[in-house]
Amino acid sequence: MQNLIAIVGRPNVGKSTLFNRLTQTRQAIVTETAGTTRDRQYGKVNWSGQEFSLVDTGGWVVNSDDVMEDEINKQVNIAIEEADVILFVVDVMNGLTDLDSGVAQMLRRSRKPVVVVANKADNFDIGHQAAEFYSLGLGDPYSVSSINGSGTGDLLDHILTLLPKENEEEILDDVPKFAVVGRPNAGKSSIINALIGEERSIVTDIAGTTRDSIYMRYNKFGMDFYLIDTAGIRKRGKVTEDLEYFSVIRSIRVIENADVCILMLDATRGIESQDLNIFSLIQKNRKGLVVFVNKWDTVEEKDTAVIKTFENAIRQRLAPFTDFPIIFGSAITKQRILKVMDTAKEVYVNRKRKVPTSKLNEIMLPIIERTPPPANKGKYIKVKYITQLPNTQIPSFAFFCNLPQWIKEPYKRFIENRMRENWNFTGTPINIFFREK
Repeated sequence: MQNLIAIVGRPNVGKSTLFNRLTQTRQAIVTETAGTTRDRQYGKVNWSGQEFSLVDTGGWVVNSDDVMEDEINKQVNIAIEEADVILFVVDVMNGLTDLDSGVAQMLRRSRKPVVVVANKADNFDIGHQAAEFYSLGLGDPYSVSSINGSGTGDLLDHILTLLPKENEEEILDDVPKFAVVGRPNAGKSSIINALIGEERSIVTDIAGTTRDSIYMRYNKFGMDFYLIDTAGIRKRGKVTEDLEYFSVIRSIRVIENADVCILMLDATRGIESQDLNIFSLIQKNRKGLVVFVNKWDTVEEKDTAVIKTFENAIRQRLAPFTDFPIIFGSAITKQRILKVMDTAKEVYVNRKRKVPTSKLNEIMLPIIERTPPPANKGKYIKVKYITQLPNTQIPSFAFFCNLPQWIKEPYKRFIENRMRENWNFTGTPINIFFREK
């Protein structure tokens, strides 16, 4: 189970630069404007053979000091609730501020491991100034420079010692894991309550690590799956969900642990930028997808033309990945919620689909022969043999050819589309690799 680390702190202490340094991403994240793309604030860190997820809380806070303090408090609250370890970033150059002390007070009350990261210690002399942060009462400050990377290795070593041990509770691998995700007020809680609210006896909760995702085994009406819920969905009222950041940080963990994600859209609002951000998290983690357009009972015109228009608009916004099921229904009236689960099960089956090598070659080689990859500098690319790779998370296929480096993205998309026409991979991403014979 992936661990989640949250970066918190007041604006302009270098949170996003630290995020870039630890995730080894090159493009700086814009943190001054409220419209920063939220999915770019999330990444994976690999260190000493261990992987964990990192989420940056920076970039939302613009306005007066009073509002700023309030928004920072909300972000710290959600980080405390969702993350396994919290990196509290402070600025060595500016020293300790009242806002830092306020955040530290909240963190001391939490039971989460907190690491004080004294950033901008760009040389040895400045590093000594980190001593004043001992007064925060959160242990040893780690002096780092996000700009040049000094001190980050020691910081990462320390983070690994704080990560919770793997959950001992057994989650069966052969039982599908479905996660309901979406922005606030899309109806996530309603669909979970509709499935499990009345029939508590058919649900068994398996709690993971502290405030981790909660697996609920659902086995009724001929279905058997885990529904992944988060502490965030269940603990209402603790933190108000008025910042888009909340829905992203809560989605990260459920998406990472799921096989298939059910993306809830609000029929009354259409598809919005926050939906696209959560969709990109699903894509980044290569998960199966079912789109459920909720609150369809509130839409007055429901004829075939309206449904078609709505479907086309959704696929257009989520392109180039368009081969996924879309279901219209209502969690409140329970309209089609069992169909959503049936469809998620079909996507799970497609995700596990194995195609015999003989069939692959029999169908795909003639297609490639009729429409070969474009020639490069007078040399022709010839695909000799195709096989499905074993033990992969999603269906992955190797096309062995003479000049794989010359095959461009448009041709890969062409091959993927032909494969989807011949085999049912609806709802699941697939990998196409061209390799040298």
